[in-house]
Amino acid sequence: MSDTREPATWHGTTIMMVRKGGKVVIAGDGQVSLGQTVIKSTARKVRPLAKGEVIAGFAGATADAFTLFERLEAKLEQYPGQLMRACVEMAKDWRTDRYLRRLEAMMLVADKNVSLVLTGTGDVLEPEGGIMGIGSGGNYALAAGRALAETDFDAETIARKAMAVAADICVYTNSSVTVETLDTAE
Repeated sequence: MSDTREPATWHGTTIMMVRKGGKVVIAGDGQVSLGQTVIKSTARKVRPLAKGEVIAGFAGATADAFTLFERLEAKLEQYPGQLMRACVEMAKDWRTDRYLRRLEAMMLVADKNVSLVLTGTGDVLEPEGGIMGIGSGGNYALAAGRALAETDFDAETIARKAMAVAADICVYTNSSVTVETLDTAE
């Protein structure tokens, strides 16, 4: 009798971005799961790039995400102050490079002017209404964030509350949240 179970895989996360009231915030939970086991609860999936002028968060395989952070950092050095161009160039590489095509991750990135979602299929998208969620709990965070955007809460409060909703619903998301914030051009 053979074992037909799928091998354990690294699972999900939740990354949330909110642009409101002169701030842009990216928040991410800290849980790393392998199959049904929590391997780490305090991973840092959100970080500043380009000497603090850009913030980014990733959802997906950890090693893949570190590769993408390094690639994005290199593109930001090549195109300083041009987040959109750096992201488009990275997306081209991600989609066409044989090694990069295999990476399983998504990213949220922002600077003072623009917020973007990057995917391995070459997508570089501006989120509607300045709010986006990615990862296994991304849709829960996105829904909560959109509902909270109509309140008087600031960007960080919205992101934290939306992340709490995702952590309550998604088993691959926890409440150990890292937040990075930038002032915007508003």
